[in-house]
Amino acid sequence: MLRLKSKFMILFPCAVILTVLISCSGDYSPKPRGYFRIALPEKKYTLLDSIYPYTFEYPVYARIHPDEMSPKEIYWINIDYPQFKGTIHISYRTIENNLQQLTEDSRSLVLKHIPKSSGIFQKEIRDKENNVYGVCYEISGVGAASPYQFYLTDSTRNFLRGALYFTTVPNNDSLSPVIDFVKQDIAHLISTFRWKNRASSGVK
Repeated sequence: MLRLKSKFMILFPCAVILTVLISCSGDYSPKPRGYFRIALPEKKYTLLDSIYPYTFEYPVYARIHPDEMSPKEIYWINIDYPQFKGTIHISYRTIENNLQQLTEDSRSLVLKHIPKSSGIFQKEIRDKENNVYGVCYEISGVGAASPYQFYLTDSTRNFLRGALYFTTVPNNDSLSPVIDFVKQDIAHLISTFRWKNRASSGVK
């Protein structure tokens, strides 16, 4: 009886170790990180046509309201996406022989994101028919706080700048579907953008 018990005491740990080794010998591949599926609304737009010196089409699932942080700037607005916790901040300036300074300031605000970005890509906007010119900046990188910025001008009178931000912790991997979705809305905004006090001449 004692001999049988001794054999059991020896064989049991061996069996446990063997089982662990066999289970670990198979190929193991970690599963990619998953994110919650984000329901995206149907694309539909409406016209912004109010007191502002500019007009454009914006999505019906967004909300527009004055910029509460700058109450003196009556032409500054926010385009809010409540379901995404995102906002396109729109600021407006009249040009007073300072176009170069305004464009350089916009560029500097983009370059502030370099430490958290993996690349900044820019696209020029030239709409001669409607006198709308500018640049779009796409800022890539998981930790970039603002993935998309742009400015529009008629080069002589009006200057408008837009910047997309999210109130969530920056993680542009998980936000990628939303960023791409809002980028389409920004592209539509730019394509439908018009100046109300349109200057007689612009960039040639």
